[in-house]
Amino acid sequence: MKIPKRIQPLVEDGLVDEVLRSLMSGKEAAVYVVRCGDQIRCAKVYKEANQRSFKKAAQYREGRKVRNSRRARAMEKGSKFGRSQQESSWQNAEVEALYRLSSAGVRVPQPYGCVEGVLLMELITGDDGSEAPRLNDVILTPEQAREDHAFIMHNVMLMLCAGLVHGDLSEFNVLLDEYGPVIIDLPQAVEAAANNNAQQMLTRDVDNMTAYYAQFAPELKNTRYAREIWSLYEAGDLHPDHELTGLYQDDDQESDVDGVLAEIKAIMEQEQDRQRRLKEAAEPES
Repeated sequence: MKIPKRIQPLVEDGLVDEVLRSLMSGKEAAVYVVRCGDQIRCAKVYKEANQRSFKKAAQYREGRKVRNSRRARAMEKGSKFGRSQQESSWQNAEVEALYRLSSAGVRVPQPYGCVEGVLLMELITGDDGSEAPRLNDVILTPEQAREDHAFIMHNVMLMLCAGLVHGDLSEFNVLLDEYGPVIIDLPQAVEAAANNNAQQMLTRDVDNMTAYYAQFAPELKNTRYAREIWSLYEAGDLHPDHELTGLYQDDDQESDVDGVLAEIKAIMEQEQDRQRRLKEAAEPES
């Protein structure tokens, strides 16, 4: 196929030898299947900020460190240079998260670097060697749903052990290969210790995944992994080998009204995001 303009510099630099086909085109990025030597990989081309539909980006950037003080000041002022640096930071965040999470044992695609706003990474394939389907495109048995749900909860825990929260986890950004779920789409991953929204985001991630798997195994609705994982994290008792139970006992203290209201708001936003994603998934690729 014709080489997309954004991938052309990678071809000229010898990083990509051939663009084989378009894999998907979403609101945040377009993904292509490419050949790099004798390896088949994928190239994720990030869209410009004014073309993206990702909401509340400022919430996700909270707590991200910018080592260069000049860059940090420019980003705060919102100058043209600052906006370009903000874009670079947004794109590099996914690369950094992928390396960090892969080292922590989380099932994510192997990254191979980000050049000119194009992320090269491993192509996740299914049993027959073709591109792995997204989780929302498959039907699961109750047993598989329970097994994969537990696996995802373990990976959410591993992410938090590495100091990160996905922040936008749902059945739309999990792939399913022959070994199980693979978590994708991480440009909005947040630093748990530095972002005031981290607990709410982790809860939303867990609720999204639990609601999906509960379609096939309804008893999963009664699990409380988010509370369990975050309470262990706050207490400093979270570690990669911890065996989660999905159980959590609330303290017999006076109700936290503000916390309840925040949780209700998060649930409403979650449903709005879910409906938006369903609508986007139904739209033909552009």
